[in-house]
Amino acid sequence: VQLQASGGGLVQPGGSLRLACTASGLTLNFPAIGWFRQAPGKEREGVSCLSSLNDITYTSDSVKNRFIISRDNAKNTVYLQMKSLKSEDTAVYFCATATRCSLREHDMDYWGKGTQVTVSS
Repeated sequence: VQLQASGGGLVQPGGSLRLACTASGLTLNFPAIGWFRQAPGKEREGVSCLSSLNDITYTSDSVKNRFIISRDNAKNTVYLQMKSLKSEDTAVYFCATATRCSLREHDMDYWGKGTQVTVSS
């Protein structure tokens, strides 16, 4: 399974960005895709996860009501719509896939390369 994350960039506080994670390979075997992020000097943390198997979604309390995860099955792509961005959202964002949704990184099986999100004025 290969994952490609895109959509990162520089945005001002209060702004919005939409990240995309496109999967290829044995995607049917890994129906859950999650977003994780790692800020400088901090551990990687789970942000949100969605499973196409049962539509279960998990979202971290730190981004709830600001970030929305969605999926386009026809494109094998999962999106993370981020709004009301804060400086503390600055991090490298990664997508990963697994058989079940989880916000714990050791539960994920395959990882894509990250995309940088910088929130700054």
